[in-house]
Amino acid sequence: MDKKVLLGLTADELKQVALQLGMPAFTGGQIAKWLYEKNVMSIDEMTNVSKQNRERLAEEYCVGAMAPIDCQRSVDGTVKYLFPVRTANASPLTSHPSLLTSHPCVETVFIPDDDRATLCVSSQVGCKMNCLFCQTGKQGFEGNLTAADILNQIYSLPERERLTNVVFMGQGEPMDNLDNVLRATEILTAANGYAWSPKRITVSSVGVKNKLKRFLDESQCHVAISMHSPLHDQRLSLMPAEKAMGISEVVDLLKQYDFTHQRRCSFEYICFSGLNDSLEHGREIVRLLKGLECRVNLIRFHQIPDVNLPGADERRMEQLRDYLTQHGVFTTIRASRGQDIFAACGLLSTARELRIKN
Repeated sequence: MDKKVLLGLTADELKQVALQLGMPAFTGGQIAKWLYEKNVMSIDEMTNVSKQNRERLAEEYCVGAMAPIDCQRSVDGTVKYLFPVRTANASPLTSHPSLLTSHPCVETVFIPDDDRATLCVSSQVGCKMNCLFCQTGKQGFEGNLTAADILNQIYSLPERERLTNVVFMGQGEPMDNLDNVLRATEILTAANGYAWSPKRITVSSVGVKNKLKRFLDESQCHVAISMHSPLHDQRLSLMPAEKAMGISEVVDLLKQYDFTHQRRCSFEYICFSGLNDSLEHGREIVRLLKGLECRVNLIRFHQIPDVNLPGADERRMEQLRDYLTQHGVFTTIRASRGQDIFAACGLLSTARELRIKN
């Protein structure tokens, strides 16, 4: 019998698991602490749960942690991991990955920076959005990650204790897998989960109609919008998602929320030399964002195969940054990290179909 996974269940759900197995409700709270405070790899490690109850629990459940099966290290210290996943679109998998012939996988990027350490997590295998400049989009869509899949990228990370921030900017569109993303962020921020502040978590989106509003209503995590052009026709040529929810509609929605306190709104803007980095674009960005408390992060475009888009021009990026800043839009140029191991923005892909083998 395939075992069910404890990782990704909330404390209340773990209490229900305990009750269903004939254990006291408080045992569910103990299990939650072993998972989210002590990061155990097996049920046997839950030593304040009676041996009988551990055995009963282990008959139907496993922790569900799966270690990365590969890693690549950049000269700048960035590390890219390959994690096996149990996708929500696939049938449940056994608790023993070594017995499987294959597994879908996602890439996850650990980015150390002085006293900060950020993890870029994935939310889908592949992506439906098919942005022209993104390698993940070329992969197509293979499945949604479960909350356990998402959390496992943190849970089984070798550098987990060093993490200060998590960004949902890896493979996939988080709003296209919103239920599982919200469940993961709920566990990360719950007092009886990881107890993180929502300020440590940023969730990105191209803008998905109805889903973005739901995220803004149900979460206090930061939001980052992939803009890449303030002009409708040009953004549409780069990002098919513009057709369903245009950038002006996205901004109008964001203006209904308060970002003047701890919650932050930002815009990601990949620069292509001579294409979207002119002062005309700067003027339109200023007009579009007027009245919205936010920041803009300019990102260098990293070339990907078979995509005829120009790379970034440093001088033009600096001019655009200075123009936006002078006109009241706080703007930075994001440092590129991990480009030599294809871990930088837009380069993640498991299209090679890397799999766990017997």
